Amino acid sequence: MRDGGVGSLEVSRTPPTLQLDAVQPTKLTAAPGALPAPTMVTEPKPGHTQAGKWNTKNLALRLGADLVSAASAAVMVAPIISIIDRSIMENASGRRPLVESLKSSFQTLLRTPHCVVFSKPFALIFALYGGTYLTANTLDTATSTARALPATHITSGTAKFAASSAANIGICIYKDQVFVRLFGPPGVTPRPVALPSYLLFAARDCLTIFASFNVPPLLGPVLSRHVGDEVQRYVSGQTMAQFAAPAAVQLASTPIHLWGLDVYNRPAVTSWRDRWAVVSKNWAVSTAARICRIVPAFGVGGVVNFKVRKGLMEKLA
Repeated sequence: MRDGGVGSLEVSRTPPTLQLDAVQPTKLTAAPGALPAPTMVTEPKPGHTQAGKWNTKNLALRLGADLVSAASAAVMVAPIISIIDRSIMENASGRRPLVESLKSSFQTLLRTPHCVVFSKPFALIFALYGGTYLTANTLDTATSTARALPATHITSGTAKFAASSAANIGICIYKDQVFVRLFGPPGVTPRPVALPSYLLFAARDCLTIFASFNVPPLLGPVLSRHVGDEVQRYVSGQTMAQFAAPAAVQLASTPIHLWGLDVYNRPAVTSWRDRWAVVSKNWAVSTAARICRIVPAFGVGGVVNFKVRKGLMEKLA
């Protein structure tokens, strides 16, 4: 305000400047009961949320790797296992001694391998172990996908045991009922397999599956810690566990297997002592044969499946 003349005052027309810079936003508080300020929500792009939670990279190719790994393992072990299974069945039924049956079948494999490869026993064994490995592999892939884990991830929990057992038992029961009819007691008309035999075969397979799929991932790191570096240059703890666990469990699973066979071969026998006499008589030789069988089945086959799948998954990760 300045002097405009005698007896008068002139008011300044310049508006005052508001000092908005002095107001700090962090110090502003909403009045009690005021509605919250609206929040702008941006719609996520299609697939954005799932991509953050799921590992779907090369999923189709990873499933293909599961199939190739399982088939590679199965085709390697099927000839040997089909021969050993036949010899155990023929020995238990009294058709032929185990050694004689093995000798005859291996001669056939060497002289006319196509007769073995294109036979029903080979196809059943290929389906059995190919299906079992494929189930275990796809479960690992499903887990790694749903939990956003690396493609090479391997599970060892209850889900894997349940899924692998279901696949193995389902196919193996069908395989066993075909084998006992093909290689049962001579001169006896093939008949349906009784429920007790099925239950015994299922118990046998549960033991084998647990020792083959669940024990090695747990036992392998333990062996690696206790085995010297010199040994692990040639064989890892995981590989040792993959061979040792399935072989060791045959000491318990073989008598269960023989009991199931005897129920089919001698349905009229009701005495447990009579059955145990036959089981104990064939226990040692059958255990040795089943260890020789299980080493390629879940030892060699397990290592081949593991290494082929790991190599393929590392390229797709």
